[in-house]
Amino acid sequence: MPKTLVEKILEAHTGEEVTPGKIVWIEIDVRSARDFGGANVVKNFKKYYPGESLDECEKTFFTFDCNVPANTIPYANNQQICRNFAKEHSVKLYDVDAGIGSHVVIEEGLAFPGSTVVGTDSHLNIMGAVGAFGQGMGDQDIAFVFKTGKTWFEVPSSIIVNIIGDMPENCTAKDLTLAVIKKLGTKTALGKAIEFRGPAIDKLTMAERITLASMATEMGAIIGLIVPNDEILKHFNQSDSLLPDEDAVYDDTICVDITHLKPQIAKPPSPDNVVDVESLPPTEIHSVFIGSCTNGTYQDLAGVAKLVKGWKVKEGIFGTIVPATMKIYKRLLSEGHIMTFIDAGFIVSNPGCGGCASGQIGMTGEGQVQVSTSNRNFAGKQGAGDTYLASPETAAASAILGRIATKEEI
Repeated sequence: MPKTLVEKILEAHTGEEVTPGKIVWIEIDVRSARDFGGANVVKNFKKYYPGESLDECEKTFFTFDCNVPANTIPYANNQQICRNFAKEHSVKLYDVDAGIGSHVVIEEGLAFPGSTVVGTDSHLNIMGAVGAFGQGMGDQDIAFVFKTGKTWFEVPSSIIVNIIGDMPENCTAKDLTLAVIKKLGTKTALGKAIEFRGPAIDKLTMAERITLASMATEMGAIIGLIVPNDEILKHFNQSDSLLPDEDAVYDDTICVDITHLKPQIAKPPSPDNVVDVESLPPTEIHSVFIGSCTNGTYQDLAGVAKLVKGWKVKEGIFGTIVPATMKIYKRLLSEGHIMTFIDAGFIVSNPGCGGCASGQIGMTGEGQVQVSTSNRNFAGKQGAGDTYLASPETAAASAILGRIATKEEI
């Protein structure tokens, strides 16, 4: 029977044929837990499997990124619980200096096209950027995977999101992503896998694919998959990858025309409340956060450095930049971009989730208006203020002008 891409991946990890709606047990290539939820994974493992060993420790990882370094005693305690468990079972742990776990997994080649990844991160479906299947799961579920190396999934049906046209020069992958969310809302893809297609998709870089795939959660999708191009295959030293069959069955095909796309922005309180930036009335802001798993890559931040060089963050605006990983931070540092940020008036933090995690850099106070490059702007997600979601370029321009603006204005 012809298969979609998600069906191809899942079938390769189980001993039976898969069809939408069928519950199957699949082997998991990467089993992970982060500092948020990681301690509970350990506690559940000890409760249900006392004194027992893990299945394939070399495929098991801890990643710390939500609260790094820990700024509360509970987080410090939880991280130490994970460290002790990792040491006891000879499990690799990426500590508080490594960066966002999902990015580290891709960066280190732990996940790869066609692989399966689970963890305690609700955005682990970002693995769709490299043609892999990733899912966030609960603490007990991850403890079970630690022990057995497998878990069950209900095979999702799939839809195609076909991107028509080429990306306009003044737009980015974040603008494309927001345009897709505007079209789909939060229900069209609910519980389904998305396959992103089109010439513009084929041209996307690794960083741009990460941006698009990272917001599949906000689209309501199980995962947003992109067939790897040559850049992705080269990164993982692969010559080919799994492909969907031409005559596979899909629930729907939805077209999004980006030929005349303009810079986009999501107004609070929802990621799908998307409009053209230019359609907003003059909107003063108080802060800007540039980073997160959606827009903390080298490509994102190097682009910001180029844009803000020679400019200053407007007086009274609090601008923060958080690279996704330490490797990205070091490259930005070696190329002089960190100094560019500092000279422009931004505060640059150590790698991690930053403003997406409560208590970290980039939180808003009551009445504060923020432009953020993250993936969620629900009330309370990034503090008590109002958060607008936008591209790194729009966020940087807004920091310089003190109001929501596009890069063309500077």
